[in-house]
Parts: sequence; structure tokens; C-alpha cells
Amino acid sequence: MSNPTSADVVIVGTGVVGVSIAETLLDAGLSVLMLEAGPRVSRAEVVENFRNLPLALKGDPSSCYPPAAWAPHPMASIETKEDAYLQLSGPDRYAQSYIRYAGGSTWHWAGTCWRLTPEDMRLKTLYGVGRDWAIDYQTLEPYYTRTEYALGICGPSEPAEQWPPLSEGAARSKPYPMPPLPFGPGEQRFTDVVKTLGYSNIPTAQARNSGTSYDDRPACCANNNCVPVCPVGAKYDAATALSRIEAKGAKITANAVAYRLETDGANRVIAVNYFDQNKASHRVTGKLFVLACNGIETPKLLLMSANARNPNGLANSSDQVGRNMMDHPQLTMTLTLAEPYWAGVGPVVNSGIMETSQGAFRSEHAGAYFRFNNFARNRFVTFGALKKGLVGKALDAEIRRMTACTADVVLAHEVLPDPNNRLTLSDKKDWLGLPKPAIHYDVGDYTRKSAEVYSVPIGKRIAQAMGATDIKLSPQFNQSKHIMGGTIMGLDHKDSVVDADCRAYDHDNLFLPGGGAMASTACGNSTITMVSLAFKAADAMVRQMKGA
Repeated sequence: MSNPTSADVVIVGTGVVGVSIAETLLDAGLSVLMLEAGPRVSRAEVVENFRNLPLALKGDPSSCYPPAAWAPHPMASIETKEDAYLQLSGPDRYAQSYIRYAGGSTWHWAGTCWRLTPEDMRLKTLYGVGRDWAIDYQTLEPYYTRTEYALGICGPSEPAEQWPPLSEGAARSKPYPMPPLPFGPGEQRFTDVVKTLGYSNIPTAQARNSGTSYDDRPACCANNNCVPVCPVGAKYDAATALSRIEAKGAKITANAVAYRLETDGANRVIAVNYFDQNKASHRVTGKLFVLACNGIETPKLLLMSANARNPNGLANSSDQVGRNMMDHPQLTMTLTLAEPYWAGVGPVVNSGIMETSQGAFRSEHAGAYFRFNNFARNRFVTFGALKKGLVGKALDAEIRRMTACTADVVLAHEVLPDPNNRLTLSDKKDWLGLPKPAIHYDVGDYTRKSAEVYSVPIGKRIAQAMGATDIKLSPQFNQSKHIMGGTIMGLDHKDSVVDADCRAYDHDNLFLPGGGAMASTACGNSTITMVSLAFKAADAMVRQMKGA
């Protein structure tokens, strides 16, 4: 069957943002054509890939998603500096991982769904730093709720355990569709310990079925394998939605690498050009266009689409495309403990201390969120046990001891938008001859000061209270793989790429929703905010197509 060549709306990217928009448009009676750079695979294939990996590669969440030659993505565990996909520079490495497969990076996300707070969206007004959003929390709240029901997000009903804290400005319009998952033994002990320091470790809102089926997905069976893949599909991933939206009429073309958008004399987008896996070029047309291929691939595609009328790339009259790249820079404390904690029962991210992300101190330095990493630790400690030269029962006993008596506590920070943190096109090319992304990045003094005077001191107090006999703090910031910025939202077209509906200021039929539009990061995972922005953009598209 030949590939479709036209639709009301053309969407590039089949991750959670793309499929959420697609389903909204299909339900409104519009035709949708989706392009996915990478292949479409089954869950069984990914699980089999993971089972067959050598132990040394199982720690890389991308290892069981080998990239197609035509759709490369970062592979930290095997790529060398010479063949790396991301070309990185600057004081800190913007070393992200993401997947170019149908379903996108939700294949290997943890499912974490912390909302922003009203304060997170008004940093400039309240603290004199960063940027304010073009919309406020009350505007976004209905879309948060819609996302919680669309993805199947479980969370607490007790107000004291909800995030953000309930207040007049942060009231919830509906409860979570499912209750939270119970804490494992390590998390419960961590919760009890930090309470003695005055902190509340609360349940993580997460896109995972708790004790019941939801959206044709089974209940979580606590196998602690959420990253790199949920083998039973209890966790939401966009791949679970692909067949459903096809049944509603969506046309999905995999192995289609978009490389250029065309514009007409009115500077409206009229077509997307893509290469297939045989390097043959194709062209699809539509009335509206959506780039939903994450905060790296979307600005890269806009920059590659430069033409005579848009010499700096599409949507880039403000010169902000590719700028303000953000993430949640994190430090990890690896603790040796006097008593067993036993991480690894339940989801890999199941709770956190969020209250430390808020406060008047944000005029001086970043907030931070603290998380007991609930990964089963056997694979992490095995190499340490082997280095001791142990064999047989002695080796088994040491692995068991270290699995129980070690723990990771993660300190995740916010970062401010900085135009100097910038994605550009490298002169190095990929298999198709397309430029690789080049990214210069510096977490900035705002975040570094937080580590110096705030987050690390708190972390050490927590470690001491946990009974740590040894603390190893990561020597540098690592990235959380929460890609934000690149097509930032704002009220002024002179310093922003998109408006409050994620519509490009320069092209009234081009939408750039998702993490790229976020104007601040807070400290928690960005996915629920990305999807909420997607639903808001989808509603705007329906209004635009129907002439409202």
C-alpha cells in the first residue's frame, strides 16, 4: 500500500505529545497523518532485546532500542566520541538519551508526573529570575486533569500528600483516576527518616495502573523494570496508543525522517519532506503542521528548513530557535548504610520530597527535589563485588549485602532559561547526510549555588539520618533526560518562538508543542506539562480548522 501524502494535519513525531494531539484531532473529525523517523516495534521485541543484553549494557536505558541507521539517537553505552550523535560542548554536557522509535521516549520513561506549581510559572514576577509563562496555572489546570485521565495517572487523594500543595491558586478540578502505589520497604524507611528532619516524602503521581486495569492496560505487578521497558504495559507509553488512534483513522508512516519544511509566499507551511530508509525523498502536504519530535529534533528540523524568506530557519525571526535548552541537572549520593533498606520493590520512582523545590530562596539559587531511587540494586553492585575477587557463595553473599545496604538518593535541580545554552547544526553528518545536533550547555551559577549552599547540605543531613557510613557524591551534574527549551513560549514574538497555544509566531499553521515550549523547569519530570500543552494546542488547532 502506498504511503498517504496529505491530511488536514501532519504531525511529525509519534511520542506522547504527537499521539495526544492526534487523538484529539481525530475525535474532532479531522484527518491526521503522522511521520515517525524510526521503526515501529513490538513490546515483545524490546523485552527480548533487554533480556539478551550483557549485564554491562543493561544500565543504559537506550540499549534495548538499537537505533536505525537512518534515525540515530544517543547511545551512551556504546558510542564513541567520533561517532556520537549529539555534538556536545560547554562547561556541562547536555548528554541526553531519547528514542527515535514509534512511541518515542515514553518507552523507557519512569512514568513520573509532577505538576508545576503556580509559583513555578511566575519566576520573574516572584523572584526576579528566569521568565514568566505566557499562561498561568489556572489556565493549565484543566489540561493537567485531562492528561491525568488520558494517560492513566495514579496519585494520592490525601491533600497533604498531593503536589502542588492545595491552595486557592492550585485547587484541583478532579481527583486522580487511581490511588497511589504502596511504598516499598526502602522508601518507607526513607520516609520515616526524613520525617525526623521535618521533610515529607510523598507518593509520586505516575502514569501507571495501581491495583486495577485502566485504558486496556493491566495493573502494575511491581517488577521494578519500568526503565528501560515495562514488560506488561502497566505503565503508559505512547506505543500503547498507536493502534487505538489508527482505529480512529490516523495514518502512521514509520521510518520517515523529516528533513525540510516548505513555506509559501504567505510564509505558511505547506509541506514536509522526508527520507525513507532507502534514502528516497517523499513529500506530504496538509493544512496544519505539528512538530512533536522532542526539544532536540524539533529545533534541528526548524533550523534545517531555512529558506530565502527564513534564512535563520523556520519560526526563528526572534533568533530563539535552539536556545534556552534546559533539563533537571542532578547529583547522586551513593550511600553505604549500616542497616538494610532494600530498594527495588515497586516502581523505580515512587516517591519524593518536593517541598524543597519552593521558597523565597529562589531569588538567589535553584530549588531541588530529593528522591530515594527505588531501583533494584543488584545489577549496580555486582561489579563492585566482582572487583573484590569473590567467587561462589561468598560472591552471592556480598551481592546480597550490598544490594540491601546501599542506596542512591538523587538531588534534582531546576535550571533557568539561558539563550547561550544553544542547539545549532553541526558540520558532522549522519547516515542520511543530515547535520547532527550540536549543543553548548552550562547549568549556570543559579544551579551551582544551590548545590553549594542548599541541596548538598540537605542531602548530607539526610544521609547521616539514614545511617550512612560512606557517601559518594557524583563529581558533576548529570542530566535527567528531561529535554526542555529550544522553542520557548512567551507573550512577545521578539524573544519567543511560540505563543500561549504553542503556535509559531512566524507561521500561523505551525504548532510546536511539548517540552520545547516550557518557560521554566521546576524540579520534577516534565512529561505531564508537555502533554497538557499538547492538549491546549490541539484544542486551538480544532478551533482554527473549524474557523472559530
